[in-house]
Amino acid sequence: MKKIFLFLFATSLCLASVFADESIKTVQNKLREGGFYFGNASGVYDSETAAAVTRFQIRHGLSISGRLDSATAQALGVAATTTEKAEPSPSSGTWRRLRNGDMQFLKKLNAGEIAPPPAPAAASPAPTAARVTKTVKTRTQTRPAEPAPPPAAPPERGDVYGKERLRDYVGAFVLAGLDPQIGAELEFFAERVNYFGEPNVSRPKIRADLLRYDRQWPQRRFWLAGEVAVEREPSGNLRVTFPLRYELRNGPKHASGKVIKTMRLRKTRDGDLEIAGVSERKS
Repeated sequence: MKKIFLFLFATSLCLASVFADESIKTVQNKLREGGFYFGNASGVYDSETAAAVTRFQIRHGLSISGRLDSATAQALGVAATTTEKAEPSPSSGTWRRLRNGDMQFLKKLNAGEIAPPPAPAAASPAPTAARVTKTVKTRTQTRPAEPAPPPAAPPERGDVYGKERLRDYVGAFVLAGLDPQIGAELEFFAERVNYFGEPNVSRPKIRADLLRYDRQWPQRRFWLAGEVAVEREPSGNLRVTFPLRYELRNGPKHASGKVIKTMRLRKTRDGDLEIAGVSERKS
């Protein structure tokens, strides 16, 4: 009897694996049809697939997670899978792919071959009883307010760091903040940073702040809540401003809202970008 039970249990696991693979193949095909994915429909939820899912989330006003959650599955028009359990949090391979940019995707996007995202729906306010933003400090409440940025200059069409590439860079930075390796987003920062109004902050000090933030809010969700504005400064640095909606939780404590975040990006010797300054203000 015990052997029969074990056989049936093993068979059910195998069948579940097959169906999960087929579901992921469907997702990969949907993403490929939309121009977000260029790999084979392997049925494996690897970092290439997760990066494609994240690009889709960024451009459809969904929570940036790199996971095939129910909202993302619904937006893709596919059934939700067990991927969310199999991929509980984004791996470093996912956000590194996103940070480096996919030139094939960007070329199709800039050529108008990918359908634009729908207009973002207005976010429903959370019930007043659930909000504790007045009593729980967030980064925004403990940092000096920043003035509104000047109007963004039109993006240069031939610039390798155009608006869409920078949109993915922003998404990669957000995703790195959800990496199981706490403080993974430290890789984005320069050695010295103008950090939320405090000049010349070292990376070790930033890391300590990231660890504190993770302890304060272990559960975090973020949405890119509008357009990314890009301004080229006289120094050659890029000033990237974007609205970011957030939901933070720590047990019964909850905070939510929207900030306008600004990052000053500087090109490194190897052609990458690093964050030389970051600030935010309440929206």
